[in-house]
Amino acid sequence: MNSLIPLFIILPLATAILIMLFGRLAKVLQKALPSAVLLFLTGLSFYFIISWDSGIYIYEIGGWGPIDNIPISIYFVLDGLSILMLCIINLVGFLSGFYAISYIKRYTGENKFYALFCLMIAGMNGVVLSGDIFNLYVYLEIAAISSYALVAFEVEKEKLEASYKYQVLGCLSSFFILLNIGLLYWYTKSLNIADISRIMEASANKNLIIFIQILFIAGFGLKAALIPFHAWLPDAHSSAPSPISAMLSGVLIKAIGIYLIIRLFFNMFDITYEIALLITVIGTLSMVIGVLLAIGQWDMKRLLAYHSISQMGYVIIGIGIGMLILAKGGNKSWAALSIAGGLFHMTNHAVFKGLLFLNAGAVEYTTGTRNLKELGGLSGSMPVTSSTSLSASMAISGIPPFNGFFSKLIIIIAAAKAQYFLLTFLAISVSIITLASFLKLQKKTFYGKLKNWNLNKIKEAPFTMCFSMIVLAILCIGLSLLIIPGIRENIMIHVVYTLINKSNYLLILSEL
Repeated sequence: MNSLIPLFIILPLATAILIMLFGRLAKVLQKALPSAVLLFLTGLSFYFIISWDSGIYIYEIGGWGPIDNIPISIYFVLDGLSILMLCIINLVGFLSGFYAISYIKRYTGENKFYALFCLMIAGMNGVVLSGDIFNLYVYLEIAAISSYALVAFEVEKEKLEASYKYQVLGCLSSFFILLNIGLLYWYTKSLNIADISRIMEASANKNLIIFIQILFIAGFGLKAALIPFHAWLPDAHSSAPSPISAMLSGVLIKAIGIYLIIRLFFNMFDITYEIALLITVIGTLSMVIGVLLAIGQWDMKRLLAYHSISQMGYVIIGIGIGMLILAKGGNKSWAALSIAGGLFHMTNHAVFKGLLFLNAGAVEYTTGTRNLKELGGLSGSMPVTSSTSLSASMAISGIPPFNGFFSKLIIIIAAAKAQYFLLTFLAISVSIITLASFLKLQKKTFYGKLKNWNLNKIKEAPFTMCFSMIVLAILCIGLSLLIIPGIRENIMIHVVYTLINKSNYLLILSEL
């Protein structure tokens, strides 16, 4: 199993190179190869999660052993959290790439689109597999720089402006992260995450560690577009081609933002009450302010973008409540439940938000607009888009039996059990406002008054677009199975316990 780990980076990188070299000569290659590679990686990631035995797998690059007990090789580390993220990245990546086969035909430079798309996938896979913070940063930049170019892919004034804003704030985020890596290397003389954790456990310089933690929250908070670091997200998500919007919201902000907050604050730092409280407050602000900003939006993709901020707030408060319980020495079972709810909602969000952006792309592809004031009555002409959009809207609003209901329910129960009643109330209230927002979207787009469309020109999206939307709609129901005892313990709870038992991650050092 260890020898298969590098394929998650090698294959998309090789695909990007082949597309740039031969894509113009063989149009079929540039369209079929990314989908084939990502389908294979999706299957491989699901193979890992099915056969995972709660252990940690390590792949070493370089062949150099530790010097003076300091690991200097490059290590890929595969544990429960990494496997979960690989499933999310490659599944949504495959479906978005397959959707793009029809969607991207109207653009020039298709080979550049697919090459950048594969680079972004390779970067995100590298981030979740890296066992050291410097290579983690390298892969993060590969993913981020590719996304900057993809946001501006249409090369229009509005798109370029959105990409420029995204780049400026992205560079600020990267500066914070790189500064922290330098500080950690100066202080610990190591770049390996497990080794840094071991050294800092015995550290007496608590002020420096707190300073580094706060900078990391700012850096990764910018990547994840959490409040108050969210300014780039609405413009970037609404300006990008819809398959890229689905990747940005469904995957990228998790892989290079949320995932890294979870990984480093559980496996590299000791959990403290003050930092846990700060993370929870940021999550709460994101959840509440994001949904309030979404209410007045009439552009479909901007509305969805603000809801991404709000839904990431749910993920963060799930993680934050778990951290608060652990920091206070509370019941580990309730902490595990809250963290499981956060991770479950992160997985669910990748599916239903990716689907909603693909729905918005299908509507714009057919009608030429995504302004809700100009839309209406499309359900009869676009039945697949309409029905899948309704499924995703019910899922994000927390309506049973869709997957979003169960992940939100777990977070709410955990908050109530931990006696954070204000968070419980806010989580329920935000879910109600979210439902109102998506009822508006459904009515104005599909079920409202029929606009002056020429119905002969309005037709359903092409097959590749419909296929991706149908698969994601099925997953909006299918992922609800993760709540069933047995399935829940074998997947989500195992992932949680690899996080909260920090000593398990430190076992890496004994295998190096």
